Amino acid sequence: MRFNKILAITVLAYSAFILNLQLAHAQVLPDAVLSIKIPLISAPTSRPMTVAYIERYQRYYVADGGLGPVPGSDEQTSKSQMHVYDVNGAHIQTASPGFNNRSLYYNPNSRQLETITYNISSAAGFAPNTGLFSIDTDEKGNLLQSSKDISGPNPAFGGAATMPTYDAANNLYYAKQERSNVVRVVDLKSREKVAEIKVDIESAGAKYDDISDHFIAYTGILGEELALLDVDHRAILVFDIKGKFVGKSALPADLKLFSKNHYNGLGYANGMMFVYYDRLGEFGTYYGFRFSDQIK
Repeated sequence: MRFNKILAITVLAYSAFILNLQLAHAQVLPDAVLSIKIPLISAPTSRPMTVAYIERYQRYYVADGGLGPVPGSDEQTSKSQMHVYDVNGAHIQTASPGFNNRSLYYNPNSRQLETITYNISSAAGFAPNTGLFSIDTDEKGNLLQSSKDISGPNPAFGGAATMPTYDAANNLYYAKQERSNVVRVVDLKSREKVAEIKVDIESAGAKYDDISDHFIAYTGILGEELALLDVDHRAILVFDIKGKFVGKSALPADLKLFSKNHYNGLGYANGMMFVYYDRLGEFGTYYGFRFSDQIK
């Protein structure tokens, strides 16, 4: 019995040592590494919005947004599209599931591709097909024209244009609020925010109008949980879960970012921050950058 206790204590001590060693070694890369380019094969139906990835299919999913049902018409669905690409950035499929997408992500808990629409908070008034939905796929990862409701409008998300990201381990959402450094933490079981994080952009050398207005990535990387784009200084800013500034990863100096990068064309998937570059290719290209040495 005493031997088992000693063994258990030894294992715990060793585990703590390894964790501390990993944290000590963890580092934001000083220069972000371009890992993939995904050229769009057609003009976005309204605007390029975000990117998701499903590992078991080895496919990326690019969502358009900004095209809701026409007010006063009989339309109940959006014409915004989703596009499927392989791991090399080659186009496979385009579909129209019918949502004005703001966020798109893969939920490993439900094993579903999920979308959060524009105005999930109903801050801009009620609109049809608004909320959080799953998008059906077939056994190969192709998009189907069917979907399921997950949650309706929820005021906890705050700003109508927010692009929330998902924390699968804790089943929480992180919704950055516009023209600020404020991030709301949302649990779908509550209609009020469960917490609020103020990311220390000042320590990163940025102001609220330098950074992406509606998007912050939840990375799942211990000690580097939150990341956002500094558009004006061409860098990825990394923070811990309390909002403390951890480090900055510079983007290529010749990467031209424009005003739309403040509002859309962003995403986090497969360990990469995605940035839409509208001057590369006929219809623009998504660049995927790795910025942490914890992601290989």
